[in-house]
Amino acid sequence: MLFLVLSILCSVIVGVIFKITRKYKGNPTQIVTFNYATALALCYFTFSPNLAQVDTSAPWNIYIAIGVLLPFVLLSLVASIKHMGIVKTDAAQRLSLFIPILAAWLIFKEEFNSYKVIGIIIGFMALLFILRKQSVNTENKWFFPAAVLLGFGVIDILFKQVALYTTLPYPTSLFVVFCIALSVAVLISIYEIGIKKVKLEPKNILFGALVGIFNFGNILFYLKAHKAFAENPSTVFAGMNMGVIVLGSLVGLLFFKEKLSKINFIGIFLALISIVFIVISQFK
Repeated sequence: MLFLVLSILCSVIVGVIFKITRKYKGNPTQIVTFNYATALALCYFTFSPNLAQVDTSAPWNIYIAIGVLLPFVLLSLVASIKHMGIVKTDAAQRLSLFIPILAAWLIFKEEFNSYKVIGIIIGFMALLFILRKQSVNTENKWFFPAAVLLGFGVIDILFKQVALYTTLPYPTSLFVVFCIALSVAVLISIYEIGIKKVKLEPKNILFGALVGIFNFGNILFYLKAHKAFAENPSTVFAGMNMGVIVLGSLVGLLFFKEKLSKINFIGIFLALISIVFIVISQFK
């Protein structure tokens, strides 16, 4: 259970760091770049991946797709936290679980029971309620959490495909993906520095390193939690998603004074109920 709690904390802390960077006018692209540099280093020293095993038979099309998507989705996460707050962004990220579930139904023809169908319907209702803005704010930035939801959902599907490739250990595949993500982020940073004349600042390196540490911690502890609950993975699945939504909501409301309407609160409650139904569906 400790690993699960640590994974939840790391996930929420990443959002908190991005929220704090706004106060210090941090550059999101540079932060994302140094995040991947840090995560890559931690992945190498923690898992010691055997890169000699990586050859042309590896699923490079999936590696490249994930590596390209990751920086852009993380930048969408930053924008979503900026415009919509931690509460709604965390909820949107966790509700992205419906993308792979729908893919399992529509693409892989997986049979659905009534619990899963109910969970999906409630999940979509939750999403509409959570992303609804208060009437006093006419600026609608729903695009960013929508990009977070869709992006993380697609990445989840791709990572599941990577997990099916058992010829390479999962940490080795993760290292390769981080390499590609770092390369893409570096190219974006070079464009900003060279064309847009954005300055490379030490504070972005510090923020990026912090994000990278907790980003990698989230992955590491999540994997350890799955190993500890090997006979009951639904416990980890439910605990992670519900934990992040609840803790993210508390942090956003108490520490950053984010304003939510009654409709938004109902949406968060519905999101938790939706996850419960999805978990129950695994046992039926």
